[in-house]
Amino acid sequence: MPLDASPRATARTWTGLAVLMAPTVLLFLAMTVLFLATPYIAADLGPTGGQLLWINDVYGFVMAGFLVTMGTLGDRVGRRRLLLAGAAVFALASVGAAYAPSPEILIAARALMGLGAAAIMPATLSLITVMFTDPRQRGTAIGLWAASVSAGVALGPLVGGLLLESLWWGAAMLIGVPVMALVLVAVPFLVPEYRAPVAGRLEPLSVLLSLAALLPFVYGVKKLAEEGWEALPLTALAAGAVFGVLFVRRQLRAADPLLDVRLFANRVFSGSLVVFLLAAVGIGGVYLLFTQYLQLVAEQSPLRAGLWILPAAVLLVIVSTVTPAIARRVRPAYVIAAGMALSAAGYLMLTGVDAAGGLPLLVAAFYVLYPGVAPAMALVPGLVVGAAPPEKAGAASAVNTTASDLGTSLGVALLGSVGTLVYRARMEGAGEEAGRTLPGALETAAGLPQEAGAALAESARAAFTDGLNTAAWAAAALAVLGAVLALALLRRVPATGAAEAAGTAAAESAEKEAAGR
Repeated sequence: MPLDASPRATARTWTGLAVLMAPTVLLFLAMTVLFLATPYIAADLGPTGGQLLWINDVYGFVMAGFLVTMGTLGDRVGRRRLLLAGAAVFALASVGAAYAPSPEILIAARALMGLGAAAIMPATLSLITVMFTDPRQRGTAIGLWAASVSAGVALGPLVGGLLLESLWWGAAMLIGVPVMALVLVAVPFLVPEYRAPVAGRLEPLSVLLSLAALLPFVYGVKKLAEEGWEALPLTALAAGAVFGVLFVRRQLRAADPLLDVRLFANRVFSGSLVVFLLAAVGIGGVYLLFTQYLQLVAEQSPLRAGLWILPAAVLLVIVSTVTPAIARRVRPAYVIAAGMALSAAGYLMLTGVDAAGGLPLLVAAFYVLYPGVAPAMALVPGLVVGAAPPEKAGAASAVNTTASDLGTSLGVALLGSVGTLVYRARMEGAGEEAGRTLPGALETAAGLPQEAGAALAESARAAFTDGLNTAAWAAAALAVLGAVLALALLRRVPATGAAEAAGTAAAESAEKEAAGR
């Protein structure tokens, strides 16, 4: 028997994994479930354009802002304990969001949901590394966890569409309540607790600096999309950069850093995160524009729009599930780069979509590009957590989730703003409401005489599609860059099967040497 043989996971362990995957699906579903509900929220609560962006984005940004703090806190006070606390917060905030009477309360409730999600996400991945000690089973478990992330992102619009067909937009928020109830009941019996053997203190100054770096950056990005290159957004971005430098300096000097920034010197750790961030930015921005095209340009109902997405979601989950098996024989760099190249091809197909009869090409392009992000989603978490010491797995998994979450939200903000800028340039002179957003133009058109209204709606849909085309070009460039970086930075990482074989051979050799003495 090899000296490093690890205990095999039991049925109880796999059941615990299934329970951990449930909130993982939900948390990423919550990021996209409102995409199709946006027009209904706009009609019901009457938010401004900026408030509508915050309703969609604040969940992901708050989640990203607190992930590192929560990941480190879980390592120190107990990952399971923090997971349960986050589940309770998320469930209560979901109820508040579902029945929000105003845009301000909905934004606040979505922010609180993001805080709960920040406590849950790093705990799920880092607990998996504790539950599964056999390398092959751990790789399979992380692949399944990544598939649950993929499923959540993909199924959000479908679930939202199904609920919008028969209920109201708030029902999309309430689905979190039974899932979190399951977590609160089952996790204490199925998932072991873990905390770092030597737990340092959580330094308030580091927490404040991390938030001071992120929040001005987030604000600056949003104001930049709304106002252009004005003094206020540029000042906010500069402030975020300054606090970011201060945060890094503090972590290098602190006895118990909130985040060990020296991990970024590891080429695998930092390279994986950069590739993952690029993939998330591209898919996050295009996903929002894609779902809006289905509803507002192709005039699909929420349910039909969700059903158009379903095959892509199935493909994404399948590819995420089989990718770890492929990576046992092929280097991860090549697998991830191939996926990014596939995504780039899909984005390029999107650049040819037009407003009249563009639905078949739009859907075909999405079926090509969406599974392309699956290899990065499946392999990067294992690469990132594997590059960190076990006692820092919570912080490492938090950084991994931050890259995904922040990347998706940045995609919504940046590529979404690219589409908006193109739309406004094409619709200049169409009036204040019609010239700002496609929903505003369609609402204006509905109040005009039939011929004038039809002409305005047609020009607005064409302008929106031009914005989608331009955003797709940008996403294609990001995907190509991600493929190149994967090959350059991760090419020395061996296939996981080769690494396992080398470890087993070394253990057997050591065992024979010990027996011969």
